[in-house]
Amino acid sequence: MVETARRPTKIESPLRPGGANPPEERLLEDLTPAQIVAELDKYIIGQIDAKRAVAVALRNRYRRQRLSEELRREVKPKNILMIGSTGVGKTEIARRVADIVQAPFVKVEATKFTEVGYVGRDVESIIRDLVEVSISMLHKQRLELVKDEAAHAAVERLAEIMSEQAVAQKAKRRTKRAETDEETELRESQAVERRRRREQKRLLELLNKQAIEEETVEIDVEPELDEDYGAWDYANGYEGDDLQDSLFDLLDSMLPRRRTRRRVSVREARRILAQQEADRLVDFDAILEDAIRRAEETGVVFIDEIDKTISSDNDVGGDVSGEGVQRDLLPIVEGSTVVTRYGPVRTDHVLFIAAGSFQSTRPSDLIPELQGRLPIRVELQSLTEDDLYAILTEPRNALTKQYQALLNVEGLDLQFTESGLREVARLATRVNQTSEDIGARRLQTILEKVIEEVSFTASDHAGESVEIDDGFVSQRVGELVEDEELSNFIL
Repeated sequence: MVETARRPTKIESPLRPGGANPPEERLLEDLTPAQIVAELDKYIIGQIDAKRAVAVALRNRYRRQRLSEELRREVKPKNILMIGSTGVGKTEIARRVADIVQAPFVKVEATKFTEVGYVGRDVESIIRDLVEVSISMLHKQRLELVKDEAAHAAVERLAEIMSEQAVAQKAKRRTKRAETDEETELRESQAVERRRRREQKRLLELLNKQAIEEETVEIDVEPELDEDYGAWDYANGYEGDDLQDSLFDLLDSMLPRRRTRRRVSVREARRILAQQEADRLVDFDAILEDAIRRAEETGVVFIDEIDKTISSDNDVGGDVSGEGVQRDLLPIVEGSTVVTRYGPVRTDHVLFIAAGSFQSTRPSDLIPELQGRLPIRVELQSLTEDDLYAILTEPRNALTKQYQALLNVEGLDLQFTESGLREVARLATRVNQTSEDIGARRLQTILEKVIEEVSFTASDHAGESVEIDDGFVSQRVGELVEDEELSNFIL
């Protein structure tokens, strides 16, 4: 164990009232709605109305922070309802914009929840998940700030551990004297300490040069809570149970954490000790406080399939994932306090983005109160053949670029011609028209079929180049597309 006096000072939270603006507020200050849309354009094709609506909603957060405290309490977020078929970019817009402004983000499906009183997830678990995401984000950011200091402290601690073990090992091999006086014991103790210091200095030099990474050393490891007490299996239908969380918290407070002794490589020990040192440097209590504030002020919740909670005229069975879920959602969307394992969390200024295809229903079929809490409506357009072609070529994370990078690992140069990509877009459009329209997701299904053989044999063709043109595409998936019944199963 490292003595308390030798531990570095913990990094306190810089996010305090009266201090500098928090990072996410500074980021929003630097990003106008036009700039947010420009960032989204790098990843998402079209859907300008949805992009603009989300960009304005986020910019309003920054504007709200500049208001007086009295007025700031009155300004509520302008929640959004996105209407459009699957695969047109609803989720991607919400996820990307949250990433751009470094905001906590969770995506949930409305059909995964049930009314209060029934077995299953209740809607308040959405906010608990949001807090967990916020804590994880902030914890990673704080760990990154102390990474270098933690790595340095880990090397010093590892040199100390290894020197102690080396000296202890040598002492075991020596013959112990039958009788020694106090003066002799003192001299021997001082000699041992001098040897330990010399060994520690030698090891420190080797560790800094990474010259002994494959050697082994014994270190103490603190296991995670679930490793300590085993896995817990609860009744089906519970996902991320609060009962499980509460039980873990109770066990953690009542029972001591077991430290286990493990023999690992120096490389692994360096990683484990660096993590331990980083945890000592970071003030987790401050992280919790700031993470809750960040979830309350900047959190984004995307609720998909909201249209599937609308009961049809013929539904007389009382679906527990239907209208009752809308009524349970209403309090957290309009603003309430949710109790989490880390304390109460207010949802007044969380941005909610609901989405659905509304193919057999209408937004007006939602309960009136929930409609009123989703004042901004945007309709996303179905993707055309030109849109699908643009999706294959323009975004930074285009599928074609991903496949090229993956196969380049094997030394294979994969090239897509314009005619090949046009053919992929044409075939994807046709399959979407003749079967269920899943938008851009169809591109991945078709591309996987196109390069399946190339991907399978890539390691045998290192240094070669493969060109994907329209003939190549037609040869591999053309017949599947023409056979409508077969394409429904495969594409």
